[in-house]
Amino acid sequence: MRRRAWLLAASAAWATSRTALAAAPGPASGAASAASAGSASATASAASSPSAAISPADTPAPEMRPRPLAFPRDHGAHVAYAIEWWYATGWLRGASGDDLCGFQLTFFRARTGLGERSSSRFAPRQLLFAHAAITDLRAGRLLHAQRVQRWSGDEAAALAAASANDTRVNLRDWQLAREPHGGYRARLLNADAAADARFGFALTLTPTQGLLLHGDAGFSRKGPEPSQASHYYSQPQLEVSGELQRAGGQQRMRGRAWLDHEWSQAPLPRGAVGWDWIGINLDDGAALMAFVLRRADGSALWAGGTHRGANGHVRVFRHDEVRFTPGRRWASPATRASYPVQWRVQTPAGSFEVWALLDAQELDSRGSTGAVYWEGLSELRDAPSGRRVGLGYLEMTGYAAPLRLPGA
Repeated sequence: MRRRAWLLAASAAWATSRTALAAAPGPASGAASAASAGSASATASAASSPSAAISPADTPAPEMRPRPLAFPRDHGAHVAYAIEWWYATGWLRGASGDDLCGFQLTFFRARTGLGERSSSRFAPRQLLFAHAAITDLRAGRLLHAQRVQRWSGDEAAALAAASANDTRVNLRDWQLAREPHGGYRARLLNADAAADARFGFALTLTPTQGLLLHGDAGFSRKGPEPSQASHYYSQPQLEVSGELQRAGGQQRMRGRAWLDHEWSQAPLPRGAVGWDWIGINLDDGAALMAFVLRRADGSALWAGGTHRGANGHVRVFRHDEVRFTPGRRWASPATRASYPVQWRVQTPAGSFEVWALLDAQELDSRGSTGAVYWEGLSELRDAPSGRRVGLGYLEMTGYAAPLRLPGA
């Protein structure tokens, strides 16, 4: 009974907050500088602090301020912060090259503020969520599933846990883990969907480039106030190989992916209802991240992004250097939310168009994080010529309802 009461309390607190954790590789922002592989490696040996169950005495809510990121420690969980996510998106092709699919695997962690002074291993100090999706272009549909589990903060927990020392997070048999050599394993078995839409995958994600730190060396501003920020880095241009399971059977696939890791106390400034974000691997080896935070009237409250060229040069965008202009829209028959599925995106790195490769890529995660959002495989085109220059993911949040992040 005690366990059930704690779980219900945690669920009630989460439902009340209407958090949009599910929406978030999240907007990152351009402040002063960004670093790539070299600077990330320089701090790699600074690393780690073991994690046991959370105690408010030794994990007070930290103040948001710039600090050097230290790896591998900062690949792991930051349990003192309110929210955190590890977000892998990418595309896959079969041996014939004509079966293009998109995939998403996301783990979210949230500090509930409940049961932190309890010694019970059932205290819901943290909640872990996971979302998974496949954009099956051949079938013209999106397959998606979600999970949620309370977590006491103990790394040895069997059903759900997140390591503080490196990326190792799981919800039962859904897993994302970083290997000692730097690659990632993403494993998803029999996603909880209808029998004809069941899917799964076992993928290896191998870095071909160094980390990309957003904002001021990984401190990513989200608004005019210094506290409106997150710690945020990406791993673009991941080479992917592995097995994809769909109703038609199992298939060997290869492709490219983008991984985001971000943690914060409250990255949405007051007045923001949602954001639009892209993370694109360019065909020439470059990487582009850009975002805009929107007010209720659709105007931009804050914006930013990062571009790393094929030559390794990093350019961080100021908040006044990025503009998203919506184009063609698609209306969801399920939620009636209207999403722009084509965009014009202007940045210091160039002017681009973003085209969704399937309109119906809306994810309804009201069974876990409480958010409805659009997350989908999209093509990046050079605006002047219309030529395709990249492939990646577009994310749009706050169209079905305003986002509500803890502490916002």
